[in-house]
Amino acid sequence: MEHPPKYSIIIPVYNRSQEVDELLESLTKQTFQDFEVLIIEDGSTEKCDMVLEQYGTELSIQYFFKQNSGQGFSRNYGFERAKGTWFLVFDSDCLIPENYLQIVDDHLRVNELDAFGGPDKAAESFTPVQKAISYSMTSFLTTGGIRGGKTKVGSFHPRSFNMGIKREVFEKTGGYKITRKGEDIEFSIRIGENGFRVGLIAEAFVYHKRRTNFIQFFKQLHFFGTARINIGRYYPKEIKLVHLFPVFFFIGFLLSLFGTLFGLYPALIGLRIFLLYFMAIWISATGKTENFLVGMLSVVAAFIQLMSYGVGFIEEFTTRKNENTIQ
Repeated sequence: MEHPPKYSIIIPVYNRSQEVDELLESLTKQTFQDFEVLIIEDGSTEKCDMVLEQYGTELSIQYFFKQNSGQGFSRNYGFERAKGTWFLVFDSDCLIPENYLQIVDDHLRVNELDAFGGPDKAAESFTPVQKAISYSMTSFLTTGGIRGGKTKVGSFHPRSFNMGIKREVFEKTGGYKITRKGEDIEFSIRIGENGFRVGLIAEAFVYHKRRTNFIQFFKQLHFFGTARINIGRYYPKEIKLVHLFPVFFFIGFLLSLFGTLFGLYPALIGLRIFLLYFMAIWISATGKTENFLVGMLSVVAAFIQLMSYGVGFIEEFTTRKNENTIQ
């Protein structure tokens, strides 16, 4: 009987054939090779099956095409068909460093975990805009540092762009119960509530491309803002003060801007505080990336991140419409 792989990598895809190509290329370079790959095509009109053919001799790949149901239920579809002991979940816009699986395997040999998550970084090949977005999404100055990093608020909740669970976790929890708007956070919370051991593997990072322009980034962060409210409908305690920061930022910036236009002195002071905040981001991003342009673009990215998240948060809160029912 053929020995089943230790790791099954689950990748849901929706009209992202180019991203899948780059992701699979990165997986061919893994130093640890006891794994299989499951591509779950979630009703795409731009299918990626032709892309997979060139990797058939280098990777153990299974390809499935299904009706569109969202990324959460598509991951469940993959879990049900995976053969591994561990299920690893990546987003299609990730690139995996060649020693990722070896780092994970070494860590799990000496640390008793049932589920884990890892952080994300920007690769040298990323465009200046992508690097700026990556900085904004991982910097503590924008609250991004609490996402998949050592600095966090409350319990650590792995995110589905870089996450691993044991087969037993899926079998006991049933996997994702909602398919969009915070599905990964809801799943992570239930994993902990079921008594499983969850941890961060800080060295197991991925290169996460996220969005390639600021318009796409605005739409993504607006969606994240709505997702946080959706999670709060199931777990009210998961809306913390830090999640309200973008709301305060949005309201405060508008009040300061319009107040300054009408010559209100307190508003002028507020606007100066915002300018100091943006300067701190520019200095931090320039120092971290060693790139003046990326530092300037990071100010734009941070502004878009906070404004769009705040708008999405407010819009979803005011609609009070529950689009996802936990099954």
